[in-house]
Amino acid sequence: MAESKSLRIAYGEALAELESIVAVLESNTLELEESLARYERGVVLLGSLQKRLGAAEQQVDVLMGELVAAPDDDVQDTTLTKA
Repeated sequence: MAESKSLRIAYGEALAELESIVAVLESNTLELEESLARYERGVVLLGSLQKRLGAAEQQVDVLMGELVAAPDDDVQDTTLTKA
């Protein structure tokens, strides 16, 4: 259930929540049980963020592949010659 909740929130919100969890855990102010619960949530968020980032990187790669020069561009002489 926690994993599906992380998938419903925006990337920025998930990242902000993860940063908040890290800050609280680093403060060392929580009881052990609460620390473990927050850590578990952080692991779920991190996995979701990594998955989304990987998908975005693949999408960029596909889009960049579409920008590859057309075969005719290599053959066509585009230099200017004097008339």
